[in-house]
Amino acid sequence: MNNDAYARLQEVAGPVSRETFAKLKAFEAVFRKWAQRINLVAPSTLNDVWERHILDSAQIVKLGGAAMKWLDIGSGGGFPGLIIGSMLAERPGATIDLVESNRKKTGFLQAVVGELSLPAKVHSKRIEDVHALIKSPEILSARALAPLPLLLELSWPWLEAGTTALFHKGRDYRQEIEDSAHQWRFDLVEHQSLTDAQGVILEIRNLRRA
Repeated sequence: MNNDAYARLQEVAGPVSRETFAKLKAFEAVFRKWAQRINLVAPSTLNDVWERHILDSAQIVKLGGAAMKWLDIGSGGGFPGLIIGSMLAERPGATIDLVESNRKKTGFLQAVVGELSLPAKVHSKRIEDVHALIKSPEILSARALAPLPLLLELSWPWLEAGTTALFHKGRDYRQEIEDSAHQWRFDLVEHQSLTDAQGVILEIRNLRRA
């Protein structure tokens, strides 16, 4: 079973070491314990955490290339932020900042960062309150956080300064892009999700106001 899971991880995320695979499996075990106590993801998805959440998150690391400085906003249950952190652990000097305002969830994030020795820093703050604290991330990620127009508003200070966004989106993403066009202009690449036939990852650069 583990061999199948490892093969599937490599299929989605590209070359991944056995050590990173072990760290992700350790994360899955810790996540399941915490999910019994606090609401981290929709209960209906807990039977398929590996594919639905972990692999869905892991695929964006490949899209970020060799980026060393990451930022994840609305980190919540750790997707994709803790998964990115787990995969960056073998990239010397790489870091990720995780931003989450819910105190129970930041408690979970901090516990996992400590237990798995991840190169991550947790900010228990609102996104608007860390714009000045987190300087020049190369990649900004968010998953299941907000509609695209609001995501762009929350991300504006970083994206306007040159950060690239990688946003997980579901079946209604085209409508969200259309809704964003009233306020924003940006360069867009749509990456088909490797774990969800109706999902995409939107790569956004050069954000500017319309």
